[in-house]
Amino acid sequence: MRHAISTSPQRTTWNWLLEVWQRADQYPVFESGWTFDHLYPLFGDSTEDCLEGWITLTALLHETERLRGGVLVTGMVYRHPGVLANMASTLDITSGGRLELGIGAGWNEEECTAFGIELGSMRERFDRFEEGLHVLESLLTNDRTTYEGTYYQLHDAMNNPKPLQPKLPICIGGRGRTRTLPLTARFADHWNYGGTDPVEFAELRDVLQRACADLDRDPAEITSSVLLRWSGDDDQLIAERAAFEAAGADGAIVSIPKDAPPSVVDQLAAALDQS
Repeated sequence: MRHAISTSPQRTTWNWLLEVWQRADQYPVFESGWTFDHLYPLFGDSTEDCLEGWITLTALLHETERLRGGVLVTGMVYRHPGVLANMASTLDITSGGRLELGIGAGWNEEECTAFGIELGSMRERFDRFEEGLHVLESLLTNDRTTYEGTYYQLHDAMNNPKPLQPKLPICIGGRGRTRTLPLTARFADHWNYGGTDPVEFAELRDVLQRACADLDRDPAEITSSVLLRWSGDDDQLIAERAAFEAAGADGAIVSIPKDAPPSVVDQLAAALDQS
């Protein structure tokens, strides 16, 4: 099973994030690291500190040598996909081809209300998300892009230079059976479940596989990952990972607790290596 770390840039310091990533960079057991894309901290007091996810990721990739990295996941609602395509292409080049492009529809009403961002209904969010995925796909591969949609209109638009990787890996996160998983089958190389139930994960993985069959796509082309929250109990973590692996997961992204010193990465690496 493949492993990664998650360090949402909330309620912490830059020095803590930097040391965690630099320690993880020394352990081959960790394939990648992930931040998040929010303007406010999640799950608790939203007035606390929160660093911007893409800027944080950029700095972390430039302070490491091996780890791949991504934002789990970028909210399409926050940036025009043309801007995002240029950001992604640039960071893939400057990091030596180590970017994973995580994308989602967006959902945080508090942030959008505070900043005057039009979130829209659930249908509108996913209509915009689907349009954005088409725009991104074209800008990342084609010389010029013309697109006429409800949310995005591009006319002979260019995004140069292109990413260093011939095919920039796209990760879509979410559990939606009607829109998220079919869009994952169409556009993504990586699906992140985001929940906590191996039974539900297996059910949704079956939905994804059926969506791939509808497109005549091999589902093995899409990595399926889960997010595990580690409290310091190695045995519990390994048991949870085993349950998801039995359900068909290919990768585990482990959230590093913010109240622990960066040296917990050493303990985690040892636990994963020995299991």
